[in-house]
Amino acid sequence: QVRLAESGGGLAQAGGSLRLSCAASGNLFGLYDMGWYRQAPGKLRELVAVLSQSGTTKYGDAVKGRFTISGDTDGYTVYLQMNSLEPEDSAVYYCNIFRAGVVNHWGRGTQVTISS
Repeated sequence: QVRLAESGGGLAQAGGSLRLSCAASGNLFGLYDMGWYRQAPGKLRELVAVLSQSGTTKYGDAVKGRFTISGDTDGYTVYLQMNSLEPEDSAVYYCNIFRAGVVNHWGRGTQVTISS
């Protein structure tokens, strides 16, 4: 069983910064893709950023140049540094861990609210 512990959400002002953390634990062996997705009320869940097994990163268009994903060397912790936050970034942010055919697990989510 895999567990994801998310932290770092909260309230910030537009133009400010927040940092999210996600630590995976449990039945983990080898390398996984880990990333963040978000879902705002009335909208579909969308990609924020993913750190792949090979170390490459992928960002959603809405956050490119403002958000940065990074990971610990253990391979099971990822961070999302969010800068220049906008009210449109307000959403529930979900951590995800993925390896094809092995696991596709979601965290419970952490609320991010940006005031204008």
